[in-house]
Amino acid sequence: MSAILASSRRPLVRFLLVATGIYLLWFFLYDRNLALDGRLDAALSRNIAAAGAGMLRVFGFDTQVDAVQPRLLVMDGRPGVIVGDPCNGLVLYALFAGFVLAFPGGGVRKLWFIPLGITAIYLLNVVRVAALALNHHYYQQSVEFNHHYTFTFVVYGSILLLWMWWVTRLHPEARTFSQAAA
Repeated sequence: MSAILASSRRPLVRFLLVATGIYLLWFFLYDRNLALDGRLDAALSRNIAAAGAGMLRVFGFDTQVDAVQPRLLVMDGRPGVIVGDPCNGLVLYALFAGFVLAFPGGGVRKLWFIPLGITAIYLLNVVRVAALALNHHYYQQSVEFNHHYTFTFVVYGSILLLWMWWVTRLHPEARTFSQAAA
């Protein structure tokens, strides 16, 4: 009986070990190297600010990124929002990809689902930056609340939905894993 119980827990143990390994890899590659260098974060922050400004221009708003500070989205000639490193989405991409990679199963579906999910998170982040710029422009009093609570809930909720979609619909061994976790 204990052998059956132990074998049914293998997917969960594997998930936890792989997730820990991915976290350690992220810690040593990103936290100890890339974050200290700063170029990757700076480039992504500038890109998110430019994409947010571009999205608003599509809808007829007078927006651009500041020439001196390219992380700053400017609306109607006034400062809007600055995309800081914690808000550029890089950690969210890694968190999303790490979860999918750690989940047991074949890699073929992961090859298309991870880039699709990262693209969805990127686009959601661009919409978030554009919405915060509009929020700042038209109703500045609620920016802090929306930045820290509303958009955090929306973004993390969306990532949770992507994970749930992966686990319940796209992963061939989902039932085995969920039974082991119970």
